[in-house]
Amino acid sequence: MTIAFACVLVMGLLPYVAAGIAKKGFEGYDNGAPREWLAKQTGFRARANAAQANLFESLPLFFAAVIIASVAHAPQERIDLLAIGFVIARMTYLLCYVANWPTARSLVWAAGIACVIALFFQI
Repeated sequence: MTIAFACVLVMGLLPYVAAGIAKKGFEGYDNGAPREWLAKQTGFRARANAAQANLFESLPLFFAAVIIASVAHAPQERIDLLAIGFVIARMTYLLCYVANWPTARSLVWAAGIACVIALFFQI
C-alpha cells in the first residue's frame, strides 16, 4: 500500500472521528433519532457535526485525485506528499472547526483543496 492510499483510508475514517466528537459524552443522546438529537446541538457538538458533513463532502474529489494521479503514473513521491498535505490540512480543519476558529479553518480548507488540485496536475 502506498502512503497516498493509506491517506485515502485515513480520510475515509476521519468523518467518523468528527461524529465521535459531536456525540462525545452522549448527554441525552438518542440512538433512535440521532439526526434529530444532533440538529438540536450547539457549540462544539454542532460544529463537529458540520465538520463531519464537510469531511464527507471532500472525499470524492480527493479519492479521485489520488486514483487518477496513480493511474496516470505520476511520481509516487509527489502523490504521497500531496496526499499527506491534504490529510494534515483536513485534520487541522477539524480542529479549527471544533475550536471555532473560522479564519484558520478557511485557510486550511484552502490548503487542502490546493493539494487536491495539485494532484490532478501531476499527470
